[in-house]
Parts: sequence; C-alpha cells; structure tokens
Amino acid sequence: MKIVVSGGGTGGHIYPALALIRTIKKQYPNTEFLYIGTEKGLEANIIGRENIPFEAINITGFKRSLSFENVKTIFRFLKGVRDSKKILKKFKPDAVIGTGGYVCGPVVYAAAKANIPTIIHEQNSVPGLTNKFLSRYVDKVAICFQQVEEFFPKEKVVLTGNPRASEVIGSKSKGILESFGLKENVSTALIVGGSRGAKPINEAVIKSLSQLSSKPYQVIYVTGEAHFNDVKKEAELLGANHQVAILPFIHNMQEVITSIDVVVGRAGATSLAEITALGLPSILIPSPYVTNNHQVKNAEALVENGAAMMLAENDLTGQRLVESLDSILLDDVKRELMGEASRKLGMPDASEKLFALILNLVKGRPKRKE
Repeated sequence: MKIVVSGGGTGGHIYPALALIRTIKKQYPNTEFLYIGTEKGLEANIIGRENIPFEAINITGFKRSLSFENVKTIFRFLKGVRDSKKILKKFKPDAVIGTGGYVCGPVVYAAAKANIPTIIHEQNSVPGLTNKFLSRYVDKVAICFQQVEEFFPKEKVVLTGNPRASEVIGSKSKGILESFGLKENVSTALIVGGSRGAKPINEAVIKSLSQLSSKPYQVIYVTGEAHFNDVKKEAELLGANHQVAILPFIHNMQEVITSIDVVVGRAGATSLAEITALGLPSILIPSPYVTNNHQVKNAEALVENGAAMMLAENDLTGQRLVESLDSILLDDVKRELMGEASRKLGMPDASEKLFALILNLVKGRPKRKE
C-alpha cells in the first residue's frame, strides 16, 4: 500500500502524522509513505530526520481579515493543486490523509478530485479553515473531540482520537525521575508551557518556587530554552531548587509523562491526547494566542468531565498555581477520580482506528484508471 500524508505549520499537525506512520510501519513494514509539506515549515526538518520521503509545495494560509495577501494565496493554492497533482500522479497513492495546516489544502483537494480515497484529521475541538474547506470534498473526517462534529458533514465524521496517544502507552522507563535529581516514589507534577515556554506561566512558577520547594510532592519544571537562564538565576537567588527540577526542554517527553502524577500546561490537542491516554489529571492554562481560542474549548472538554482544572492565563498567579497543585496532589481521592475521568476520555488505539478507516476506504474504492 502507498499512502500520502500531509500536515504542517505546527507540531500539533506533524506529530500525530508521524505517530500514524510509525504505527502502520510497525504492523505493515512494506507500506510506502510520501509526506508532502512546505520547505519553510517545521515539517521539512522533522520529517527529514525520520527518513521519510518528502516533497514540498509552496502555499501560505489565508488571513482572517480582508487582505490583498489573500489574493496571492488563492493563486498559490491553485499552483499548489497543480503541483500536488503531478506529485500524486508520480507516486500513485492508494490513500491521502491530511493532518492539518494550510499545506493540506491543495494536496488533499487534488487527491479528492483525482478520486483517491481521502481523509482529514481534525485534532482540535474547533476546526481550522483548511479542514472546514476540505470537509466538503474528502471521504471521511476523523475527529478527536465529539464537540467538533457539528462543523462537518455528519455522515463523514468518525471519532478516532489522536494517533499521538498511541505512542505514550508503553513508553514508561525506570529511573526517569532520578535522572532529574528527584525521588522515584514521590508524587510528581510536570509544569510545561509548550516547546518554547510561556512567559506568564514562568512568572507564576517563579513566584511559587519557595512554596513548591517545601511541599511533600516534587516538580519537574520546563521553562523553554529562551527563558531557562533567567528562570535559573531567579531560582538560585531564591535558593529554591529543593524538590524542583528546572529544565530548558525535555526531549524524551513520552517517557517523562508516564512517570508523573499531574500535568500543568497548555491545552493543545496533542498534549491532551497524551494526558488522557495515560489517565492523568491536569491543570490546563489555555493559550489565548491561538486561532478561534480553540485551546479553551479543548480544555473545557476535560473540565466538564471532571478530568482537569482550568486556569485562565490572565488569572494565573503563583498562589493560585500552588493551591491548584495542592488540591490534586494532597488529595488522593480527588487525584484518583480525576485520573479515572481522564482515562475514560482517552483513546490509546487512535492510530489503529485511523488506519482501519484508511483500509476500509481503499477496499471500498474501485481501482482508478491511470
């Protein structure tokens, strides 16, 4: 089987695609993949490191306000469709899946028009413009949050979950906490503001370091590389390194997240997929800088089911952060109830479900004429 995957712009679109590819390769090693992205996007470097064949097209996203740049984008889209058709004709895929980002637009549209089985995967509870557009042409729309179903043609929607969830199951390793200078048998919180860090979260954590250093639980605190030196200096001045491991970035996050008891961080779709797959309680601080405020909607899906607490960035203080951590880590019953609620929302077999959807489409579609 030959599959084209397209997705880019953010890790939230790329890493689920990679998780799906890895799952399929593990079960069906002879499957051939081609990834279509942009040269300037994160996907070019990430996919290159994975030794997956990669083709690039030139495309940009639409502005949400009236802009002459949108006229240029239309022409880039049309050229992107032509370029995608050439790539698809050469590769001859059995199916094409788009995992989000504007690069999917011309790729998946070209595939649908060529009668190639097509799927888009929407990770968030509020869809992006590209997936809204593509939903009219594709065969199936795979979703992670039930709430997003209303934005798409009902007969096309299938709840699969996020493939990234499949990768954290079974990733637990011994000695992870000890490698950070922490104890293995102590309740542990992971505080992270995304790969680049988040200044408001860092400010709140800095103000709470003295309190956190005297708690019966411990903390792994990821600052983001840009903020690390400043945060480290503040921590040293406060003398607040006891029971708090401060790191700029974590490369083995899949292993780390299986070793902790509660997560504090943003409400990106990929993070929530990992959290719920593992049945972890969380304190979510949605980013206010994302399209359609979709992280708030993502977080609400967990909060409404008792799996998470939510703190608005504007209301975040060191004291509120500590109180929230105390309410979970010092209350075993609450922590267990939240964890169970989180687990019920998890879909650890997402990759398998998505691949089954691809197989059904391919089997049900007559071979197209060349």
